[in-house]
Parts: sequence; structure tokens; C-alpha cells
Amino acid sequence: MLKPIKNSQQYEDALDRAYTLMQKNLRPDSKESDELEILSILIKAYENEHYPIPKPNPLEAIKFRLAQMNMSEAELSDILGYRSRKSEILSGKRKLNLTMIRKLMEKLNIPADVLIQAY
Repeated sequence: MLKPIKNSQQYEDALDRAYTLMQKNLRPDSKESDELEILSILIKAYENEHYPIPKPNPLEAIKFRLAQMNMSEAELSDILGYRSRKSEILSGKRKLNLTMIRKLMEKLNIPADVLIQAY
């Protein structure tokens, strides 16, 4: 019977069991596939509580997303509207405003909660 993961030993055991299940060719809606799904939910909950991943810096998120989308900084100027704003934003001299955040969310698909952080 599956139980909540409360300590590191249970966490390691859950990881081992999940790994074992992932090595099998599981049929959808089988007992083992359901077990794997539930284990993954329990593992994720434990990791979120004990190993939280911090949100990225807004400027680093913008640079990363530009690289990921093979876009140049000049294209960022087009999104923000002004070339001088782009360099001021990326250098940290100017903060993002609400309009910029909305445009970055729309064009680069960066979540608002990342863009509104203090930096």
C-alpha cells in the first residue's frame, strides 16, 4: 500500500520502486502503471517540500529564452519597443514595467511570476 513519503529513506525507496516500474513495458490503466503515477505524485510532493527549485532571475530567464528560441537581442528590442530599453533592461539599469512583462509573456512565454521578481 502506498503511503506519504515522510523521510529520506522512504524517498529513496520510492525512487527505487519508480525506477523499477519505469524499466517495464507497462500497459495503461494497469495496477503497476497506476502505482507509478501515484509514486510520481508522492515523489514530486516530497521534492517540492525538501528540494525546492528557486525561480530564475528575470534577466537570466529572458536571456535563456532568447537563446532557446534562437532569437537575437535585436529581436528583444522589437518586443520591448526601444533599442535603448533593451540594453538598459539587460544591464539591470531599468526595471521591467507591466507593459514589458505582458509583451515578454506573450512573445517569449516566460511566466509572469518569474518576470515580476525583484532583481
